[in-house]
Amino acid sequence: MNSQTVDAYLDRIGANRDSTLAELHERHLRTVPFENLSIHLGETITLTEDWLVDKIVRRRRGGFCYELNGAFAALLTGLGYEVRMLSAKVFGDGAFGPPFDHMALRVGDLLVDVGFGRFTLKPLDLTRRDDQHDSAGVFRLVDTADGDVDVLHDGVVQYRLEPRPRGLEEFRATCWYQQTWPESNFRRAATCSLATPGGRVTVAGNKLIVTEGGVKREEQLDDAGIIRAHAEHFGIALDRVPRL
Repeated sequence: MNSQTVDAYLDRIGANRDSTLAELHERHLRTVPFENLSIHLGETITLTEDWLVDKIVRRRRGGFCYELNGAFAALLTGLGYEVRMLSAKVFGDGAFGPPFDHMALRVGDLLVDVGFGRFTLKPLDLTRRDDQHDSAGVFRLVDTADGDVDVLHDGVVQYRLEPRPRGLEEFRATCWYQQTWPESNFRRAATCSLATPGGRVTVAGNKLIVTEGGVKREEQLDDAGIIRAHAEHFGIALDRVPRL
């Protein structure tokens, strides 16, 4: 990533070259939405650095884990950080998903993850095994017998992290799988979600969900309302409702 693109990316998230890693992490989560709209708009997600950065910086969109953490890795590398991509298996319905189910990042001794939706706003310390408190909740890292690390949020396992560094290209097969497998969670309904100062705002299918100060408000949307909500809350201009 060249210097001009780094500056454009920093402008996208409201940061600058003096921002700390923690500041970059939180600003990314508050400005770049977690969304799977591409899948529901018929757009093929391409895991190359240029494509990911173009989508987030020039097109001012968001993405899911491979896109968000893939692009953030490029930004951090451009700022001089040493970044390693890590594979994780997401825990759900009583079982772990496949390898490369999720991408997270390691920067020094920190777990960096801007691509898991509702999650920690600050990087987590990978050397600690006690509770780590964040405005999003309480997090804890637990070693497994096989040398992996379980990441818990408020006592519930979110994913199992493999410490071995990976390359972006190693996530392409599972990224394609997540886009095309009929039973993929990402194909069930279009979702767009963003952390806010007081909580979170989400459009899930035809529902607007706003959480503010621990109070949740839900509103049913018609097609015009779906398009309007994406523009108002996420700055995403849609020409049609994202729907498979």
